Amino acid sequence: MRFKMDSKSLAVIVLFFAITLSAPATSQARTLVVTDVAGRAVEVPAHPRRIIAVSSGALRLLCYLEAADRIVGVESFDKKHSAGRSYQLAYPSLAGLPSIGPGGPAQINRDPDLEAVLCLSPDAIFITHMEPAKADALQKRLGIPVVVLAYSKTGVGTIDEKLYESLRLAGKILGKEKRAEAVIAFIEQNRQNLLARTKRMARDRKPTVYIGGISLKGVQGIESTDADYPPLAWVNARNLAREVSTRGHLFINREQLLAWNPDFLFLDAGGLTLIAQDYRKKPDFYQHLKVVGKKRIYLLYPFNNYATNIETMIADAYTVGKILYPEGFADLNLQKKCDEIYTFFLGKPIYGEMKKIFGDLGRAVDLNKALQTP
Repeated sequence: MRFKMDSKSLAVIVLFFAITLSAPATSQARTLVVTDVAGRAVEVPAHPRRIIAVSSGALRLLCYLEAADRIVGVESFDKKHSAGRSYQLAYPSLAGLPSIGPGGPAQINRDPDLEAVLCLSPDAIFITHMEPAKADALQKRLGIPVVVLAYSKTGVGTIDEKLYESLRLAGKILGKEKRAEAVIAFIEQNRQNLLARTKRMARDRKPTVYIGGISLKGVQGIESTDADYPPLAWVNARNLAREVSTRGHLFINREQLLAWNPDFLFLDAGGLTLIAQDYRKKPDFYQHLKVVGKKRIYLLYPFNNYATNIETMIADAYTVGKILYPEGFADLNLQKKCDEIYTFFLGKPIYGEMKKIFGDLGRAVDLNKALQTP
């Protein structure tokens, strides 16, 4: 039996074989060998197109690197909206992706849902807070490269070289090297700008400052504070918590807070409701703080939510600077600056959406009315 073939069909077949034969044999097999932040040598596909992010902050870092379009599955924890995670506002479509496991703080250093991951056939897995041996075991079980990332070597809410190492590592793998360097430069430029605006203020002229209501494994009250709190550190503020500890989160007893009697009180919006409820129960304690009578209580947005929302942290720092040192920030339009920051990190000016949830960033707080809608 003879088959007849017209010239058009023949041309298509010839073109197909020409492309197949001319394509480099290594085009689909090209890989990179990288050293992740856990010190593991990992062979990964160059510029993987299908990726997943596991554990706190991993998804956010990939969003910063403009790689959200490559994500094929997310943790159930990130499918549930949380106002403190601004990347959810910028990329709402992520919540519609398949689940790769429960996620959340309780799942840190644990495997995702192996069956769910295999069903999605990712080219690479980016994960935070996983021990090297566990990462090796996970990689072996799945047959998929597992790359460990980190935010810092000191704890939640701080920025150091581990974050930059992680951004550069993920950027190299994803072909986003320029974007990684741009993110690092943006963070450092804003840090240096904030420090420069406030460095001339002599310590004896600085007002004393306290930040309360910082979440830690859930919402916390006014006793919850942080000696490392970047929005204070980056504007050279006199953070009273540093008189008790030079590093990290801590709980201050109320007697100490009364003894300090700070000039300014900032409240994390995550703990505002709890603090307002406490005010209703124990008004005498709060009335002994001079900030209540002088109306020097101000709202900051929560940024520690499944690791650090760096863009919100920077926005908070500009807010603190403008409140404490208005002369040094007279040129700053805070809303415009916030949208500039959000747009750089997440591609959208989402300050308006954050405002709908929390109210104006830096607004004066009346604890009598704090339980009302912002």
